[in-house]
Amino acid sequence: MTAELAPNLAARLEAGASALGVALSEAQRTQLLDYLALVQKWNKVYNLTALRDAQEMLTHHLLDSLAIIAPLRRQTQGQSVRLLDVGSGAGLPGVVIAICCPEIEVTCVDTVAKKATFIQQVAIALKLPKLHGVHARVESLSGPFDVISSRAFASLADFTAWSSGALAAQGVWMAMKGRHPAEEIAALSLGVEVFHVEPLTVPGMDAERCMVWLRKKTGAGTSA
Repeated sequence: MTAELAPNLAARLEAGASALGVALSEAQRTQLLDYLALVQKWNKVYNLTALRDAQEMLTHHLLDSLAIIAPLRRQTQGQSVRLLDVGSGAGLPGVVIAICCPEIEVTCVDTVAKKATFIQQVAIALKLPKLHGVHARVESLSGPFDVISSRAFASLADFTAWSSGALAAQGVWMAMKGRHPAEEIAALSLGVEVFHVEPLTVPGMDAERCMVWLRKKTGAGTSA
């Protein structure tokens, strides 16, 4: 990240966060921009993300992930919960959650070893003791996790089926999607229900976004 870009990115980050109703401390702003710089640095060697331009990464990665922070806080009500971010890749939204919600213990799981290693490096570099990177298939994790999140990971049916065994009894799934996924919702297991679909508006992004909240139906088991 060039020195000329940094002030502009910082201003856009602050404006975007404000528009999303997310108050960032100076330390959190610095951590988010340092994280962006780490993604850019590792991208030169590893293919963490298809985007290379810092301005695009700010909008499509940081602000897109920041859009879920206020809804997540409403759901967790400031409690010290455990969150699993499935198919986390470069850490989106897991790292952003770890920075903005330090009370939440965040585990980012990915089947690609280099991506899990990157998360571990981010945790060390940004001093995020509650952030963990795990190289595994989500089906192998037992949890329990209070919240399981995903961003452009898989269909809702596959996402909930593969991670069902890791979800706490009263836990919730939080899936970031583009337009309203009516067909995916219709294809869900009988043991899973959607209790809220939340429209998201990402500053600077002209695209439909929403977050789908799901949970196990009362009395439903862990099988898909």
